[in-house]
Amino acid sequence: MGELQSPASTLAAAAAQDAHGAIDLGELYVSLGKRLEQIVRRDVRAPEPVVEDACQFAWSRLIHHSHRVRRETALPWLATTAVHQALKLIRRDGRELSLDEALEQAGEAAIGPLCAAPDEVLEQRERLASVSALSPRQQRLVWLHAFGLNYAEIALHEGYTRRTVERQLLRAKRTLREPDG
Repeated sequence: MGELQSPASTLAAAAAQDAHGAIDLGELYVSLGKRLEQIVRRDVRAPEPVVEDACQFAWSRLIHHSHRVRRETALPWLATTAVHQALKLIRRDGRELSLDEALEQAGEAAIGPLCAAPDEVLEQRERLASVSALSPRQQRLVWLHAFGLNYAEIALHEGYTRRTVERQLLRAKRTLREPDG
């Protein structure tokens, strides 16, 4: 595609700015639109929808900033704006996973564990409430163990011996198993 401009098109582009320095955005879009997409596609290597969205964002920003951007610096300004937007879109897409995409990846079975039956929820709440019957030290140890720390890690974290952690957790488990609490 003709990246080199003929002298006539260069004159036409220069004439695209009026006496007040305002840019003729329609002419600018026609002359630079494809080139901008090529630059963003090359610099970001993103999916086509991301490139298109980023370019359209850059053009919309140019509308707001056209009084500050000169015709000869429009392409670098647009390219910088579009590349930044494309990178932002890629980062956002990496962080966000729509529910539809999650269902596609995990299948319909993923819904099951997320929706506990009311009696299961009640049982879980009662078990959590029963932890309050423990001493503060045992509560802390139970929670650390529930968070996945092993006995040695808990002992190191709390400043106890491994044996003390074992005994305290054993007593806590016994208390939690007792029917009255």
